[in-house]
Amino acid sequence: MQHAIKTGEDIRWLMTHTGGFRSGYVTEVHMSKRRLFDEESGRDIPAGTTVSVTIRYPMEGTIRVAKLTMTGVTDFSLLEQEGVDCSSLDVIQAEYGGGRLRFWFDPQGELYIVCEEALFQEVSFPLAASNPLAELVRWTFQGQAAEGPTIQWLLDHLDEAGLPCFWTSVPRDSMVHPAIIWEGDLIPAGRHDTHSANKVRVMAYKPRAEQGFGLMLRILGSQDRAVRRIVETLACHITQTFEGHCLVGTTLIPGHEWENWLRKDEGTEAITGEKG
Repeated sequence: MQHAIKTGEDIRWLMTHTGGFRSGYVTEVHMSKRRLFDEESGRDIPAGTTVSVTIRYPMEGTIRVAKLTMTGVTDFSLLEQEGVDCSSLDVIQAEYGGGRLRFWFDPQGELYIVCEEALFQEVSFPLAASNPLAELVRWTFQGQAAEGPTIQWLLDHLDEAGLPCFWTSVPRDSMVHPAIIWEGDLIPAGRHDTHSANKVRVMAYKPRAEQGFGLMLRILGSQDRAVRRIVETLACHITQTFEGHCLVGTTLIPGHEWENWLRKDEGTEAITGEKG
């Protein structure tokens, strides 16, 4: 999901939706400066500063990863003290006045930003059940459509890609998070052992208090070429078909940019565990 933050009313929405990011922590801070070449003077002139802050925080039994991209930044302070974890948050403060947004991410003002406007983007997911098999890769997509891919949709696209799989559902019990719609494993055809160490766990869920759908792909157990290709193939088909945002680690990526991001070294490494 995404929401433009421009007014005091938008600030109130942000604080209500996030609970002030209580008990969260900052995972990434990026600053970029734009400069334009002025032909008349023959010099580069400042054309704006952008700061983005990514925050991971718990809310109502889910984990949320949010990115605030602040443009028109006029004041930016980031102070890291030796021996102190400045990434942990309690409740942030934010206000609007004089045409400016002001964010205090901690009481000491170690991370403080003043800007003209901000774009809020977020992906949330329920806590996945623990599994005795090691989890090697996690890829999450939150789409804007009312309905997301079905199990048959996934199987059909894998068949078309020459990666036939069979599906085995994960038994549901009373401890299953209520947001989870269905969950199961994709196992490459020819591996008929449902306890195979090489599988892709798929979980479909409904984001809390939000429109759209969520889908999480996880590689469990020993990673090999077949299961890596399953994740890569489905990720590309999903982002080509549905509008939304991807989450890899704590990096949020617009769905339409996924394939370009994947072609970069860091993208290839993130989803396959290997250098491109």
